Amino acid sequence: MKQQTISPFGPLRGEISVPGDKSISHRSIMLGSLASGTTEVHGFLQGEDSLATLRAFRAMGIAIEELGAGRLRIAGQGLYGLQEPADVLDCGNSGTTMRLMLGLLSGQAFFSVLSGDQYLRRRPMKRVVGPLSTMGARIWGRNDGELAPLAIQGGPLQPAAYDSPIASAQVKSALLLAGLYDDGETTVREPHLSRDHSERMLRYFGAELRPFAGGVTIAGGARLSGQEVFVPGDISSAAFFLVAALITPGSELLIRNVGVNPTRSGIIDILRQMGGSIELLDQRERSGEPVADLLVRSSDLRGIEIGGALVPRAIDEFPVVSVAACFAEGVTTIRDARELRVKETDRIAAMCDALNAVGGRVEPREDGMVVQGIAELSGGTVASCGDHRIAMSMAISALRSSAAITIDDTDCTETSFPGFWQLLQQLAG
Repeated sequence: MKQQTISPFGPLRGEISVPGDKSISHRSIMLGSLASGTTEVHGFLQGEDSLATLRAFRAMGIAIEELGAGRLRIAGQGLYGLQEPADVLDCGNSGTTMRLMLGLLSGQAFFSVLSGDQYLRRRPMKRVVGPLSTMGARIWGRNDGELAPLAIQGGPLQPAAYDSPIASAQVKSALLLAGLYDDGETTVREPHLSRDHSERMLRYFGAELRPFAGGVTIAGGARLSGQEVFVPGDISSAAFFLVAALITPGSELLIRNVGVNPTRSGIIDILRQMGGSIELLDQRERSGEPVADLLVRSSDLRGIEIGGALVPRAIDEFPVVSVAACFAEGVTTIRDARELRVKETDRIAAMCDALNAVGGRVEPREDGMVVQGIAELSGGTVASCGDHRIAMSMAISALRSSAAITIDDTDCTETSFPGFWQLLQQLAG
């Protein structure tokens, strides 16, 4: 089990790029496999989570050629071209892989089993299994379908209309993928709009979708066609360096080619509301996704209240938001973020414990936390709890510490940001 020690340094200057967007990388494999014809992917994230999706589709007979430098060529076989896997499909640590595949495997004419690592086998799956069952999906798992391993006997599905009690892109995406296999229309409504990468890519590949205020409808039976997909840099990965530059005096950093999908760019809105200087340069669109270069300068941050519709637009970035809040003047309150309790770990508890262990003043709440701004942390040793975002967030917190911070169990960062530690070291000079 690896350990990393980060000492304060700065300022951060220059230009960097971050790895490809994890959410889009997953979906490029899935839709490229279900499409007819060849799909070429550029900028694919070579992280453990997205590679788990790649391996799963290879195990179902899809030829995926790795051409180097994040380039893939996928020989799509159409909606019904997958083959029954000979073994359990290992999703690793990836909740996206498992939940989205539950949807598309429910419509296949074969049996399959999904499992994952010790952390994924503890994450709740009934939120997907339940609504899929209303479409006729047959899925079994531990704790009455709540926990993996999960067995799926695919077959015909019926259209459905589902009112989700939570704003979750994974729940919505699983239902939309299942909706490809019914003979009518499937509708998903949400209390707030969650990230819409699935809708954008489904439409890009030729599916018929109708978004409306509060939800989206997909028509079954579409013929998807292979496409060229350009994966932008992941804004969740860029978020660590946005915060690093904001909290480190004298910094000016340009992050190239970052996805700025409005359903994902809540982190930019939050940091700007806190007083952060972030500019979007050369805004453009590629493969149906908005992209920009982000110019960030060190700033004096102030505490704010964060909640409501902003939360699902930044749900993965809250660990590093809490780091920014530690160095903001006044108090930052995060609410309506109960979903953080059921991520790779309980991110509310894990971040509160980690920040307080190194001198932070953070109080957990059932659906968030309250952070009192301070001048600097005091250093020490913290646990990542096997969660990549906890590990990287605590590395960034070390930039405003009076002494080094050591993070235990840092191998987990390979799931989403291979090369993170090397890039941080490069900026340290």
